[in-house]
Parts: sequence; C-alpha cells; structure tokens
Amino acid sequence: MQNPYRGGMIPILGTLVAIGAMTGCSKKEQAKATPEVAVVTLQPERVAITFELPGRTSAYLMAEVHPQVNGIVQKRLFTEGSDVKEGEVLYQIDPRPYQAAFDTAAAALARAEANLPATRKRAERFKELLAVNAVGQQDNDDAAAALKQVEAEVQSLKAGVESARINLGYTRITAPISGRAGKSNVTPGALATAYQGPAFTTIQQLDQVYVDSPQSSAILLGIQRNLAANRYKGGTPEQAKVKLLLEDGTPYPQTGILKFSDVTVDPSTGSLILRMVFPNPRHVLLPGMYVRAIVEEGVAEQAILVPQQGVTRDPKGNAIALVVDGSGKVEQRTLKVDRAIGPRWLVTEGLNAGDRVILEGIQKVRPGVAVKIVPLGAKPAPAAAK
Repeated sequence: MQNPYRGGMIPILGTLVAIGAMTGCSKKEQAKATPEVAVVTLQPERVAITFELPGRTSAYLMAEVHPQVNGIVQKRLFTEGSDVKEGEVLYQIDPRPYQAAFDTAAAALARAEANLPATRKRAERFKELLAVNAVGQQDNDDAAAALKQVEAEVQSLKAGVESARINLGYTRITAPISGRAGKSNVTPGALATAYQGPAFTTIQQLDQVYVDSPQSSAILLGIQRNLAANRYKGGTPEQAKVKLLLEDGTPYPQTGILKFSDVTVDPSTGSLILRMVFPNPRHVLLPGMYVRAIVEEGVAEQAILVPQQGVTRDPKGNAIALVVDGSGKVEQRTLKVDRAIGPRWLVTEGLNAGDRVILEGIQKVRPGVAVKIVPLGAKPAPAAAK
C-alpha cells in the first residue's frame, strides 16, 4: 500500500537541503569577505633627534700676505703648498735702499746725540752764572732753549731711525700665522707695491676647520618650540654635537660642535648661518669642500615611530593612518609628524603606544570595517574552491 505522506516529504526535504546549502555558502562568503591586514604594534623608543644641513668648509684662520714696502722681489723662500710657521720668511724684497735710509737716520741721530752733552753743560753753566749775576738773563734763556732744541732733535731722529728700521724689516715678508701656504702670485724680479691689492700668497690654518651652513629660520623656530615644550632632552642647539658626511657620503671620523648661529636672518632667503667647528688633524677637510652636517638636536625618550608605508595623506594634505581598535575594526587617525627618521615617521600627535597601525592591506579596508590580522609579509589566503 502506498504511503500517503511520501509525496509531500520530498519537497520539504529538498527545501531543507537548499536552505542548508545556502547557509553554508553564506558563511563561506562571509569568511571570504573579511579583509586581511598586517599591522605593527607601536612601542615607545629612545631616539636621537637630528637634522641634516648642507654646508661648505672654510679655514679656521686665513691670512693674505701683502708687501708693506715698495721694491723688487729678490727671493721666494717657501715651497708652494707647504706648511709654514708664524714668523717664517716667505719673500725677500731688495733691502739695499732701506738699509741706506736706516744708516742715514742712525748717523744723524749719532751726530745729534754727540752735540747733546756739550749743549746741556753750557745750559747748566749759564744757569749757575745767572745766580751770581755773571751773565744776563737773555744769555741764560738762549742756552736753555738751545738745550731743548737739541733734545727735541734727538727724539725726532730716534723716531726716524725706528721708522727706517721698521721699513727695513718689512723687506723680509714673514708668515703672519702658522698654516699651509697656497700658490705664489709673484716670482723673483716682480715689483712689489706697498699694500697692493693682489696678495703674494694666502696662508690657511687647517688643524681645525669651520663648516658654515644656511638654515631656514622656520626650522630654527621649530627647534625652539620643541625645546620649550621639553619634547627632546639634551641641551640647547648651541651645545649640540655635529657629525659630518663628506662629498662621497663617507662619514667623517671626527665629531664637531655647533659654534654659533647667526643673529640676523637674510631677508632674501629667509635663512641664517650655522657655524660648526671640526678638528682636522690629518687635513682631510680642505676649504671649499661641500659636506653635509648632521646636528644632534636632542633625545626623545618616548618617541613614537611609524613605518612610512603606514602613513598616507588625505585630500587636504594631512597625514593619516589606519589602526585596528580593540574590537577588531578599522579606525582612521589624523597625525602630526615631525620628521622622517630613516624609513619611519616621528609622530608627535595622533598615535600612542600599543596602537596597531595597518601596514599591508590598506587599499582593501575603510574605517568601521572589521578585519582579520595576519603576520606582516604573509601571503594572501587562497581563494575558496567553488
């Protein structure tokens, strides 16, 4: 006998199977729709805060050598490019005219000094005779005046001798400072003119060198604000240590110090000059070299650093980052970034220690979406088989 319920059970079972299949597919689709992201959990770090500036080297001391008397250059007594000592003779100007002038002045002085004792004794004798009325007052006055005249002549001739001696000494042109002499601009036989414009040579002291670097006044204001807010620890910029990178990118082994910052801003460029001093015992740094100075501004004890790939910009240019909150959903944060430190941004506002910043999968998510966190650098999950 045929079961009366058999025909009605078949459609019901088919419906249940279809519903079960749809439910399973819905769960698979939901699992497949949850985007996967890789994050980095932020931890505070102790970071040295630096800023890099271009600069040019210059000699610590520099002196141009000029003649101070006229004459013919007889000799050059140094080797171009060699080190010279202060007081070392560099050039010899023909001394004969100045030697003759000195001898003439010395002879005139000797003649005046020879007349002085007799004139002084005569004035003393007339003074004694005047006391007993043996001579007249006029004769005594004449003798006293003659003495003063001879004394004045002696002083004048002494000054003449000293002037002649100085001019004679100037025929030996000496090094005003110790340092390295450059190329010579004159040769023996050239005519020297006192205080002439072109220097005979230039001496530069290279045991220490200056590095002068222009700095934007806006950067200086930012440094001052950071110091006022006690954001970075370490002294003022004037006490900062400086490292140097040479033209080819090689680090210079010696550490310098920030000597001073200019007090006037150039109105045409909006910048001022920072001057740094570096020891240069091996003369590696030469005047005029292009270098990059890395100035240590201070130390941030609790710095928040975010990889640059996790920071983007909104249409207004504000820095933003996507983080995963405690419920596993995406949250957008607006940031304030100070500067780049290597491949990371130094963030001053918007992120805190423990925040999970999305680094991979940013394009697949938006604020408010639930996400699944996977290890950084993991390959995406394979698509489910149909």
